[in-house]
Amino acid sequence: MTPDLDAMLIQQSHSLREAMAAIDSGGMGIVLLVDDQRRFLRTVTDGDLRRAILAGHGLDSNIKTTNNVVGATPFTAPIGTSREEQLGIMLKAQVRHLPLLNPDRTVADLACTDNIPDDQLNLQAVIMAGGFGTRLRPLTDHIPKPMLSVGGKPLMERTIESLQKAGIHRINVTTHFMPEKIIQYFGGGQRFGVELNYVSEEQPLGTAGALRLIREVDEPLLVMNGDILTNIDFRSLVRFHRERKAKLTIAVRQYEMQVPYGVVEAKDGMVAELREKPRITFLVNAGIYLLEPSVLKHIPVEGRYDMTDLINSLLASGETVVGFPVMEYWLDIGKHDDFQKAQEDVNRVRWAA
Repeated sequence: MTPDLDAMLIQQSHSLREAMAAIDSGGMGIVLLVDDQRRFLRTVTDGDLRRAILAGHGLDSNIKTTNNVVGATPFTAPIGTSREEQLGIMLKAQVRHLPLLNPDRTVADLACTDNIPDDQLNLQAVIMAGGFGTRLRPLTDHIPKPMLSVGGKPLMERTIESLQKAGIHRINVTTHFMPEKIIQYFGGGQRFGVELNYVSEEQPLGTAGALRLIREVDEPLLVMNGDILTNIDFRSLVRFHRERKAKLTIAVRQYEMQVPYGVVEAKDGMVAELREKPRITFLVNAGIYLLEPSVLKHIPVEGRYDMTDLINSLLASGETVVGFPVMEYWLDIGKHDDFQKAQEDVNRVRWAA
C-alpha cells in the first residue's frame, strides 16, 4: 500500500491551499478527492490547482469550485489488478498514477510508476546574480546577496541544487557586484554536478539586458533572480510552457491584500455598493521566466533593458505570454525580515529529492 495513503485523500471542503500542502507533503504530485465515505471522485494534480488560480480562484477557495477547470477524466483500476496490467494502463494513458478502488469505489491504494520518461528539458538556466543587495546592508557590504548563507549554505547553492535535480545542468550566472566571491566558491560547477558559465556585466544591464551577453543560445532559457528561495517544480513549469506554445512564461504568485477602509463603488455620483475592508487578490511577478531563444531578438543591443520592457514588447508584437502560478514555497529575499524568515523556513520546507 502507498505509504500514508490517508494523507493523500482530501474532500471537496478542503481549500486549494490545503490541497497543495497535501501534494507537497505526499511528494507524488497528486492527491485523491473523495467523499465522506472515502469513495473516489477524481484526482487533483498541481496542474489542476494552477489552472484554478488562473481561472480566478483564490487559495482559500474550496476544491469543489475547481470542478470546471480540471483535466481529463482520471483512469482507475479495481484492487487486485496485476502489476503488469497496472503498468499497461498507465503506459497507454501516459499517466504516472492509478487509483486502485474497492468494489464500492472506496480508495484501496494508489499505484504509480517511474517508467514513463519525462520530456527532455533541453534548456539552460540563467541566474541573475549581479545586484548590489542594498536593502540587505550591512549583510551585503562585503558579499553578493546570492552568497548569503541560508540554513548553512549560500542561497545560490540551493538554487543550483534545485536546477541540477530537475535535470538542468547548463547554468549561466550574470555577475556585477563582487563576482570573484561567486566564482571562487562555485568555480566551473563540477563540484555541484553542473556546468557554470559566468557572464560579466561591466554596467548593470537590467533583468533582460544581460541576456544578450549569453552566446550560442539555441534552446529555451530559464531565467531567475538570484535572491529567490523556492522549491518550484521546474518540470511542471516547462510542461506548462510547452502545452501553451508560449514565447515567454512568467512565474506568478497569488498575493492578497486587505484594504483597511470601506470601499465605495460608485458611478456618476451614485453609490452602487459599499464593501467593508475587502480583500483584494491578484497575481505578482515571482522573478522566474522561461523564454524561447527567438525572444532574444527583441532585446536592444545597447542600454539597460528589464524583463518588464521585454514582456511589453512581446505583447505589443502579438506574441504569446502566459503566467504559471507558483503554489510551492517561494520567498523573495529582498529585506532583512525576508532573510530572517528564510532561516526559519529552510529546515521545514520539503525540497526536491
